[in-house]
Amino acid sequence: MTELINRVAPDGPVMVITAVWLVYFGLHSLLASLMAKRWVSRHYPGLLPGYRLFFNLVAVLLLIPPLYLTYGYQGPWLRQWSGAGWWLANGLAMLALCLFFWSLNFYDSGEFIGTRQWRQQERKIEDQEAFHISPLHRFVRHPWYALGLVLVWTRDMNLAMFWTSLVITLYFLLGSRLEENKLLEYHGAAYRNYRTRVPGIIPRPWRRLNRREAQELENDARRT
Repeated sequence: MTELINRVAPDGPVMVITAVWLVYFGLHSLLASLMAKRWVSRHYPGLLPGYRLFFNLVAVLLLIPPLYLTYGYQGPWLRQWSGAGWWLANGLAMLALCLFFWSLNFYDSGEFIGTRQWRQQERKIEDQEAFHISPLHRFVRHPWYALGLVLVWTRDMNLAMFWTSLVITLYFLLGSRLEENKLLEYHGAAYRNYRTRVPGIIPRPWRRLNRREAQELENDARRT
C-alpha cells in the first residue's frame, strides 16, 4: 500500500498541472452557473444573447493550458496498455467517441453552441430547450460525463494523466450536481421524477427507462 501511495504521489509539476485543472473547472462551473447569468442579466442585459457563445469560446480557450501541461509531462508511466488490454481499452474509447457523436443528433446544436440565442437576441437566463430524454438519457442522466470517464480512464497513465483523471472525475461528480440544480429549476417535477428513475453517471441495468416510459415522462413535462 505504501509503495502504491509513493507511486501516485504528485511531484512538483504534477501539483501545478492539478492546480491548473482545478482552476479551469472552477471557472467553468462559475460561468455556467445561474448566479453568473443573473449577475450579467442585472448589470449588462445586452450581453445575454451572446453569453452562451462567449462561455463556449472561453471554455475552449482555457482548456489549452491544462491540456498542454498534461500531455507535455514526461514523467514515469504508471500503466501502458499492451496486447489484449490495448485493444480493449482503445475499443472502449472508440465506442465512447462514436456514442458521443451519435448523441449529438438528439441535442439542439444551435441552443448548445449559442448561435440560436444570438440570432434571436434571446435575453432569458434559462436554457430554452424542452425537456427531452434521448436514447442515452434513458440509461444515465449525464451520458457525456459517463462517456468522458471511459475516455480518460482508458488512456495510458503517467502521474500527470492519473491526477488529471482524478480531477476530471471529481468535477463530473460535483458538476453533475450543480447542473441538476439548474435542471430542477428549469423543469421542476418532470426532472425530479426522471431523476428518481435513472442513475446519474454509472449505468445500472435495473434502473433505466424503456422508450415508452421515456415518452410518458416527456408528455407529462409538456402538460405541466
